[in-house]
Amino acid sequence: MATFTRGGIAVIDPKSGALLRVIALQYNPENVSRSLQIQAVGGDGDRLEALRLKGPPNETIKVDISIDAADQLEFPDQHLVTRKFGIFPELAALETLVYPTSAALIAANNSSAAGSLEIAPTESPLALFVWSRSRVVPVRITEFNIMEELFDNSLHPIRAKVSLGMRVLSMNDLGIQHRGTNLFMAYLAGKERFARLAGSAPLASLGFAGAG
Repeated sequence: MATFTRGGIAVIDPKSGALLRVIALQYNPENVSRSLQIQAVGGDGDRLEALRLKGPPNETIKVDISIDAADQLEFPDQHLVTRKFGIFPELAALETLVYPTSAALIAANNSSAAGSLEIAPTESPLALFVWSRSRVVPVRITEFNIMEELFDNSLHPIRAKVSLGMRVLSMNDLGIQHRGTNLFMAYLAGKERFARLAGSAPLASLGFAGAG
């Protein structure tokens, strides 16, 4: 029996590489929208730089995620957390990706109260958008919208749609020594391998008579 692969987000410690959490999507979205903003050298009309690229394109990914407690609530005795809190835990798991931890905020506040002039923000865990084994890419979440659509008697949400916008993090963002850079380079190498599998069409297919 084939295993159904779900997309999701894996969260790792950027220093140790330890896996902190896996957020698997309940339902795979029907669409994944991607946009590539090319990073060219120079401007229009600059002949010396026309074919040069200064780095990877800025890639953005958008997905719409559906979360529904209906299946779990059919068997409430087997899903006590869902029965008690609806989909609050699932929403919280996603939302905490864009919050500093309460411990980090308290530590920063204590340092400020102690007279520290400069407080460096705590580095957050590294989020990886996983869309099959062939696409595992480090991302920063840039957009987060939630539409809660249905509630139980205690006003806990039991159905919601979440729109996520993500920016792929490359070596330009992370630096050459960062663990996420290795993951980005593996992602790019995967693209190159797939491009080679596509092969090359004959020039004649573009309408050049007699071309091989």
